[in-house]
Amino acid sequence: MSLLRLRAALLGPARLRGAGIPWSVLRNYSSASAKEKARRNAICERMELLEVLKARVKQLQASNVPEMTVNKVELAPLGNDKYQDLLQKVVAPGPAEEQPAPRGRGESPARPSNWVEKLKKEMYIRQLKVERKLSIAASRLALEGQAKAKPKRKDKAKAKAKAKKRLKRPKAKVAAAQSQSHTGSHNVCAHSKPRVVAVKEAAKAQRPQRVLENKDSSQHKVLQQTIQSSLECFLFLQQPEEAERFLLLYHRSPVKRRLLNVNAYNIVMRIWARKGCLQHINRLFSMVESVGLQPSLDSYAAALECMGRNQSCTEAIQRCMQQLENDGFHVDELFQKCLFEEDEKEKVLRAIRIVQPSYQLPPPPSPQTCKSSLLRDFYSKEKMVSYPKLDFSVQELQERFQQQLEMELNNTITIESVESTKPLTPQAIKARKLLATLRSQWHDSILQALQKSKHSMSKLKTASRYNILYPYLCLLPDEEYVGIMLQILNTLSPQGESLAVLARELGSKVYNRYITRRKLRSRQLEKVQEIYEDYIHLLAKDSQPDEYLPREYWEKLVAEAGFGPSLNLKDCSWPYMLIMRLGMHMLELLVHAVKVPRNALNPHLEHKLIPVLYHVYSFHSTWQVGLIKPHPIFSQIVSDAAETLLTFNSSAMPMLCPPVPWTSPHFGALVLNDTKLMRFVDGAIQHQLLLEHCPPVNLYPVLDALNQLGNCAWKINQPVLDIIISIFNDKGNEKLDIPPPISEAPRPPATLSSSSTGSKSQKHELLLYKKKTAEMHSLRMDALYKLSIANYVRDKVFWFPHNMDFRGRTYPCPPYFNHLGNDVTRAILLFAEGKPLGPKGLDWLKIHLINLTGLKKRNTLQERLEYANKIMEEILDSADHPLTGRKWWMNTDEPWQALACCMEIAKASRSPDPAAYISHFPVHQDGSCNGLQHYAALGRDLIGAISVNLMPCNVPQDVYSAVAQQVEEFRKKDAEQGVKIAQVLQGFISRKVVKQTVMTVVYGVTRYGGRLQMEKRLKEIDEFPEEYLWEASHYLVKQVFNGIKEMFSATRDIQNWLTESAKLIAQSGQTVEWVTPLGLPIVQPYYRSKSTVLNCSMQNLSVKSSNSNQKPDTVKQKNAFPPNFIHSLDSTHMMLTALHCLRQGMTFVSVHDCYWTHALTVDIMNQICRQQFVALHSEKILQDLSKFMLKKYCRSGRETRAPWQKKLMEQLSNVPKTGKFNLKKVMDSTYFFS
Repeated sequence: MSLLRLRAALLGPARLRGAGIPWSVLRNYSSASAKEKARRNAICERMELLEVLKARVKQLQASNVPEMTVNKVELAPLGNDKYQDLLQKVVAPGPAEEQPAPRGRGESPARPSNWVEKLKKEMYIRQLKVERKLSIAASRLALEGQAKAKPKRKDKAKAKAKAKKRLKRPKAKVAAAQSQSHTGSHNVCAHSKPRVVAVKEAAKAQRPQRVLENKDSSQHKVLQQTIQSSLECFLFLQQPEEAERFLLLYHRSPVKRRLLNVNAYNIVMRIWARKGCLQHINRLFSMVESVGLQPSLDSYAAALECMGRNQSCTEAIQRCMQQLENDGFHVDELFQKCLFEEDEKEKVLRAIRIVQPSYQLPPPPSPQTCKSSLLRDFYSKEKMVSYPKLDFSVQELQERFQQQLEMELNNTITIESVESTKPLTPQAIKARKLLATLRSQWHDSILQALQKSKHSMSKLKTASRYNILYPYLCLLPDEEYVGIMLQILNTLSPQGESLAVLARELGSKVYNRYITRRKLRSRQLEKVQEIYEDYIHLLAKDSQPDEYLPREYWEKLVAEAGFGPSLNLKDCSWPYMLIMRLGMHMLELLVHAVKVPRNALNPHLEHKLIPVLYHVYSFHSTWQVGLIKPHPIFSQIVSDAAETLLTFNSSAMPMLCPPVPWTSPHFGALVLNDTKLMRFVDGAIQHQLLLEHCPPVNLYPVLDALNQLGNCAWKINQPVLDIIISIFNDKGNEKLDIPPPISEAPRPPATLSSSSTGSKSQKHELLLYKKKTAEMHSLRMDALYKLSIANYVRDKVFWFPHNMDFRGRTYPCPPYFNHLGNDVTRAILLFAEGKPLGPKGLDWLKIHLINLTGLKKRNTLQERLEYANKIMEEILDSADHPLTGRKWWMNTDEPWQALACCMEIAKASRSPDPAAYISHFPVHQDGSCNGLQHYAALGRDLIGAISVNLMPCNVPQDVYSAVAQQVEEFRKKDAEQGVKIAQVLQGFISRKVVKQTVMTVVYGVTRYGGRLQMEKRLKEIDEFPEEYLWEASHYLVKQVFNGIKEMFSATRDIQNWLTESAKLIAQSGQTVEWVTPLGLPIVQPYYRSKSTVLNCSMQNLSVKSSNSNQKPDTVKQKNAFPPNFIHSLDSTHMMLTALHCLRQGMTFVSVHDCYWTHALTVDIMNQICRQQFVALHSEKILQDLSKFMLKKYCRSGRETRAPWQKKLMEQLSNVPKTGKFNLKKVMDSTYFFS
């Protein structure tokens, strides 16, 4: 709860609000009078106006730049400016992290008369700087030309060039800096022509050459990807002439040609192949050879496809196949390595059979088996067992698949909100009618603006004036683009949203719909459907296929399918910056087109159309961030209409059928929507590249574990859900983690309502009020989404497909509602499959209930069971009268899960035979400070192992209490020696004070962070003297670190070894990589970020890019390595447990280090969990890590090894020594997981 509040406070209401949710859900349902509400609204509006005016004053004082003009957002066609050229406008991708936009750039000044002279002066200065820079570039070109022409005088020329460079460098740097700072200068260049035209052309040719020569650079790859994405658009649109014209724009330029690889030519070949135009393909082959490239397998596949369509003569096909073999390929490779769409495979085969009538497709490769020593038994064919069945027939699963497919084809789903609705008032009816009329008008306006924009773009066909966005605006029907823009408008809150977020959302929605259409066009979906209908025989109760894992069975079915399209599409992902640019263009259209009558709510005003959306700047610290905000008139109409529908992307919902099994990094989870196997920030590609280069067999354990987690079926605990919804609609309850509506927010300070002035304390009070309101809104919306989705699937069985982060930690794909949520969410989830409790199941339910209360953490399991039996009366009362009884359940750590467990115990205990009672309830077993458990096992640390329950003990050990005791001993010694702060702290050191720091030490918390944690805990103690807070927290964090070092000596040694190793690796210019014991490759994605500017007519966006061609961030690399490495080990342990539970036919899911199963199988899961922990740490984990890193980072010969390599080699070779703890003792430890 506290974490969610913190997040809400930091992010504000607009950040936590997800995509696709209308603002109409934020309505007042309290008993406050209309008069009171009007008063509050008036105060808030006045304060908002005051804020805007203050921001305006700041802007004018800072740089005399006017605020963005709202009513005059001019939409110059995005193809008229020269910066539209691909080489100048596409830059390296990166996560959308908006930086301060250049103030007022690209906007109309509020007072033109004050700006004319300044603007002219700026234009003149910029022109001079550009010419100076160009002349320097020309001089360099001339020098390089002389150097090449006179090889004999090479050294002399070099010396002269260096001398000139020394003279010119300062000026060049200034010019470069100035040109970068004025990101809006493309407008200037468009209207003024420099005097030195020839020099400019020479510099133009030289500038991109540096980027293009480095073909491994991230920018080069992004430019290549952009070109190929555009060509893929023409392929989708079946426009071969346009594709070839676009290709020739680059092919004919000696500089731009370097951006083309053979894949670009292949795409155009494929378009002509579908048309059966062999002559054009022959010409493209000639073009490929003319630029020094070699045709690839895809080139020959396109040529043979074309010949198959034309049924060309035998001689032509023979020549093609002969050339294919001369280039080192084999005919079989066409079918083994190429990806096909529609009927391409059949046409290639037809062409081959004209020459070789008896040719047969090569047999599928024989399945490989994972060789991991940890999973030898798991993958052993002798020990195979049938895959656990779901309680559904084949027919039922097929029907569920069709429902899921229909939802994904619609892209979005609209559901009823759980918020209670008032009876429709005349005002609401009127507002809804007005809103419907306005939306109809907006639809027509946006459609007209889009068509006008596309028409102007379509005229730009020359190389210098081609608009890269045009094909992307033709992929969908115009109506779909309009629908996407209207959806964004409907979900915009009164607080507004940043341009970067809205642009990313718009661009991504277009991309997702394009992928859906492409899958339909290529018949890939048709093939998935056929295979899935066979695949469900593995899961259905009325079918008995052979013994396969889901991945193995799917691969078998794919191999048997033979003909038809490939299940993986050829890579057609769009660069991140392209998605942003497309989104910005659509946002500009939306802002320009959507208007509302000024007198919509007040008929006495003049009838005048004003924009619904306006562009303003908000100040975040020193950054200036562009926002799109709706006009208050629009927000008021939406609020009055009180609409009760919520719209989500279909990918945000739980699946209505078992997920498609993961078979590769590119394929799995949802039926139609693309899902990444590994989560990473927008624009990052290093993780995906690592997975692609990894041998597929090495990923099998990870894929199989994800499939096991995703195949767990769920259902809703309806009685608990109904109670939660009733409290949610009755003003909420903060104690029970049910957020109240905003109408219950504290009143705004009245002192500022009539005056814009106020004391410092009053302003602070207002700030706290606004912060509290934003926090309440965020929490309320978060709860609303979860409860509404749960209510939508209340009568359904559903599934959560899983993927993972870069460390291997697993997560459900649906973002809002899943079992990783808070206490409320977990309480309303049940396993769809029920199992009898068995002889010990009821006892486990009772122990689980006491664990949820947090009351008996230091007691044995038997004592917890006895306590549960003792309070059975309270348990039954809570189950029978949750809101009217004694409410014992409300005073527990996890009240809602405790209530759900009370209800389950009541049902089971009242059944005729509790052992035979069918229970769907998940019972949890939680690791005891899991990070420290892994450290203690790695270092065989005896004292540490005892503290975290790796050693068998009669009662559970509490590491936090042990550290607190150790710190208290240090304090006593210091107090005796007269240390003042040690004396002040007497009686204040407790488990609660040290717990958070001890818990996070293992995950890399620094002393600075630890001190803040300590200070926060001490502040919560009313009796502690405030003047000693800083000194006391500083002292305590030092003693906690010393205590952990003394108790976990091996742990600190390992942590220091990992940190120092990562530091040296990062200092050498490389990122830290390793491979988990299950074979998953991992790379830390921390680089020095670099801002790049996205030029748009509304505002220039500064976007941080963080990619593998930039230097690693040394501090982040070294600080993050120990916790990330431990996270990768705990995910490995979880996956091993999941796979072995699968072999036992058990239900198993996890929330990181908290494992869930039925009460019947808790004992079996506990045994497997311990076995796999021992097996994992019996591997030589640190030694294997050392070998891997030595091989990767210290590969060169001894005589050529650099000093840093010697130091790194010495560090990596010096693996920390281990203690004498016997790892097998874990098998007998009751409280290891409990």
